[in-house]
Formats: sequence, structure tokens, C-alpha cells
Amino acid sequence: MANGHTEKIVISLGGSLIVPNGGIDTDFLSKFNGFIRAQLTDDIKRQFFLIVGGGSTTRNYQEAARKVIGDKLTRDDLDWLGIHSTRLNAHLIRTIFRDIAHNYILKHYEIIRKVEEQVVIGSGWKPGWSTDFCAVMTCEDYNVKTIINLSNITQVYDKDPQKFPDAKPIDKISWSDFRKLVGDEWVPGMHAPFDPVAAKRAEEFGVRVVVLNGKDFENINKYFKNEPFIGTVIE
Repeated sequence: MANGHTEKIVISLGGSLIVPNGGIDTDFLSKFNGFIRAQLTDDIKRQFFLIVGGGSTTRNYQEAARKVIGDKLTRDDLDWLGIHSTRLNAHLIRTIFRDIAHNYILKHYEIIRKVEEQVVIGSGWKPGWSTDFCAVMTCEDYNVKTIINLSNITQVYDKDPQKFPDAKPIDKISWSDFRKLVGDEWVPGMHAPFDPVAAKRAEEFGVRVVVLNGKDFENINKYFKNEPFIGTVIE
């Protein structure tokens, strides 16, 4: 099915949707499963690359390690716990799509695989890189120019809405302005609408990112139908 007429779609799937603090969200996974399969019609040839984050699994493991050995933890230690959390979540997603998914999880982004299945799953790769960065690498490897960033936020704000009640949502923002908001540094386990290091790479490669609330499937569907939607476009 993979030919010149196939629309390739990269989704950076926030781990907070899969594993919020209360455990694995099977309700979300059921809806996500139905939604992706509904997008794979005979009329529109699509191929989804789903790059999966670590969610609270990452933070729970990082916190456990901190409690036991404290300051001896390195950034690499924290990142590796995060990477393996993304791989566990990615394997869960691959299992859900097992009948239509590529049998290998993308996790070494210097290797470009010939992938023809309708769904391809990716995870974290190496320390210093978030799964947002891996999503940008997927765009470079498979020549895709848009990332759909699904997480538990509805839009990017001009400042942290949890700290500032007067924070304003942003519909469209340039990469340079967005990078002023999030800075340039990746911190293991950080909460940012899109990782700062990934933002720099996306700007260099000319990738557009669309930030959407991953639980609002009606709104995500509007995006796919080219109808007005609620979210933030970064380009």
C-alpha cells in the first residue's frame, strides 16, 4: 500500500494519555484504537507513525530511583528510565494494532526501515532526546512535514496556565517565538508542550507541529477533515 499516493502522518502520542497518574487509561486506548482505524479507509491511503511517550510510568520510575539513591543519579540514568518506559508503552500500542502494525518498534533512528504497514510504532531512542525529538527524526527519515502532537493540553499558552490565571491560549505561533517560551534545554521528565531540543530541530527541518488535546477525538477529527479546530499550530 505504501506508494506515492499514501499520506504519511506522524503522531507524537503523549504518554500522559496512556498512563496518567491513575494507571493505564484503557478507555482512552479503546477510543484511540477506534479513531486510528477509522482513518484508514480505502478512499484515503494513510500510514500512521505513532511515536509513544512515557507518561507517569517515566516519572514513577525516576522518582523511585531518586528516593533510593538520591543525588547519585545522573541525567543519563533518568533518561534511560524514561526511554524504557516509552518502549513499554510503545509495545502496548503495537499490541493493540498488531494486525495492521509493523512488527518492529522504531527505536534506532539512524536506521531507516522500509515500512509498508498502515501503522508504525516508535519509542524513545537515547539520552537527551524526548519522543518529540524522535517524532522529528521520523519526519526526516520518511519525509513528512507535519507532526500531530497529542497530549493532555488543549493549546499552547503564552505562560503556564497552572501558575498564571491570566495565561492566554495561542492559535498560531512561529518556532522562534515558541522557543522563547520553552527555552533550549531538555530536562528528563519535563512537561513542555513540545520539547525544546525537538523544537530547534523541527524549525531547522521545516516541520510544522499541531498541538491537540488527545482526548478530544471530535476535535482531532475536525483537524483531519480540514475543518476549524481548537489547538495550536507551530511553524
